[in-house]
Amino acid sequence: MATSVYLSNPKVTINAVDLQDQCTSATVNYVLEQLETTAFGDTARKYGASTVTSLQNNSIEVELYQSYAASETEATIYGLVGIQTTLIVAPASGAASATNPTYTLTGAYLESHTPINASLGELSTITLTFSGGVLTKAVA
Repeated sequence: MATSVYLSNPKVTINAVDLQDQCTSATVNYVLEQLETTAFGDTARKYGASTVTSLQNNSIEVELYQSYAASETEATIYGLVGIQTTLIVAPASGAASATNPTYTLTGAYLESHTPINASLGELSTITLTFSGGVLTKAVA
């Protein structure tokens, strides 16, 4: 069975800024909302069909070290609250391929941000959830 170690050298770009050096985790959720197609005479519920398409309801969650330096976490994230942006996440920093798919979430919305999340003796981290938008997968 083939396995992979992910995020050992990933690509994480938010609003065209490379934040790979600040990222500790990333989760890409690809969701098509469930549409019920059950009709009279059916004996069980049915969902979706080849002719029925639903809306995407995607999200990307990232955990980042908080940094207040220029072109780092805070400078990139603070202005994104309440607007749409684009995120790119891939298991490795190389070119997109079948073994290194690149996921791009375009039109993602950041509802909130916690600029200060700190505890004594610990590195400050923030968790962000970007919701909505269209997710595409590139393998070449």
